[in-house]
Amino acid sequence: MILVTGATGHIGNVLVRELINHGDRVRALVLPGDNLNSLTGLDIEIAEGDVLDPASLEAAFQGVRGVYHLAGIISIMPGENSQLNRVNIEGTRNVLQAAKSCAVKRIVYTSSIHAFYRAPHGVTIDESIPFDPTNPVGAYDRSKALATLVVQDAARHGMDVVIVCPTGVIGPHDYLGSEMGSIIKRAVDHKPQLYLDGAYDFVDVRDVAQGMQLAFQKGRAGEVYILSGERIEVEQLINLVQEISGSHTARIKVPLWLAKFITLFTPTYYRLAKIAPRITPYSIETLHSNSVISSSKARQELGYSPRPLRQTISDTVSWLADRNHQPIDPTGLQPIHQ
Repeated sequence: MILVTGATGHIGNVLVRELINHGDRVRALVLPGDNLNSLTGLDIEIAEGDVLDPASLEAAFQGVRGVYHLAGIISIMPGENSQLNRVNIEGTRNVLQAAKSCAVKRIVYTSSIHAFYRAPHGVTIDESIPFDPTNPVGAYDRSKALATLVVQDAARHGMDVVIVCPTGVIGPHDYLGSEMGSIIKRAVDHKPQLYLDGAYDFVDVRDVAQGMQLAFQKGRAGEVYILSGERIEVEQLINLVQEISGSHTARIKVPLWLAKFITLFTPTYYRLAKIAPRITPYSIETLHSNSVISSSKARQELGYSPRPLRQTISDTVSWLADRNHQPIDPTGLQPIHQ
C-alpha cells in the first residue's frame, strides 16, 4: 500500500493516477470535508486526516510501505503566515514521525524549487545550491526550505527519504485552477489575456509524478532531485497556447512599472475579496528571477525525461476543452475511515 498526502491537489491527483497505472494500491490522505472531484472514479482508499493531527496520521499510515508527502500550503502573498508554517513545517515533522512509528520503508518528500537560495542570473540552478530558510522573497519559500532541512536531518538520522523539487507545474487534471492553468483556460474560453513580461521553467505534472516514482524506486536516501522542464518567456507561452487552441483573443502586456505599482494594493484586495491572488510582488519577482534550472542529476540517476512543453500545452488544452463539455460528478468519493 502506498499513501499520498495532498492527494486532491494537482500533482497529488496525477501521482495517484500514475501509481494506479503502475499497479500500486493507493490510499489518499484527505482533509475532512475536502472536495474529492479530482479523485472521482479512481480505485483507491480514502483516509480522512490532517498533517497537524498526529493521531490521524498514525491511523492512516497503518500497513503502508511507502509515503509520498505532498500536503502543504502554497502562498504568493506577502507577510508571515502562521498556518503556512504550521502545515508546511510542523506537518512535515508529523508525517516523518508517523512514518517512523508505522515502519514505513521509504518516503518521497515534495519540496520546491523555491526552497533553494535565489541564485543570481548567470548561475545554473542545480542541487549544489543550498536551501535558504532566511529567503527574503516570501514566507512560502522560507517554509519549504525549513521543512526540507527537517527532512534532510531525518535522513541523516537514518530515515529512508528522498527529496524532489519541481519547478512550475502545468498540465492536465488541474481541477483547482493553478495560475498557469488559468491562463491556458482563458485561451480555451476565448477570453482576453493580461500578462506580465518575464520567463520561467515549466514542467508537465505527469513528468513530475513519474519523476517522483523514479525517485521512490531509484533515488538515493537523503538526496535531492530537481524535476524541471523547459524555460520559456511568458509571451511565447501565450503565443503557443493560442496557436494550439486556435484562440486569437486580445493580449495586453502590463508594463513592469505599472505591475509593481498595482501590487502595492493587490494583496489587501485579495484578502478582503477572499479570492485567489494572481499578481503580487512575489509573482513579479519570480518571473524576473533566474530560472535557468538543471535536471541533469535526475536524468542521469533516475532516468527522468520530461516531454516537450508543446505536448503539455496541447494535452492541457484538450483536457480543458473536454472538461467544458463534461462536468465533474459532484458526488465524488465516499471516505473510507481507517
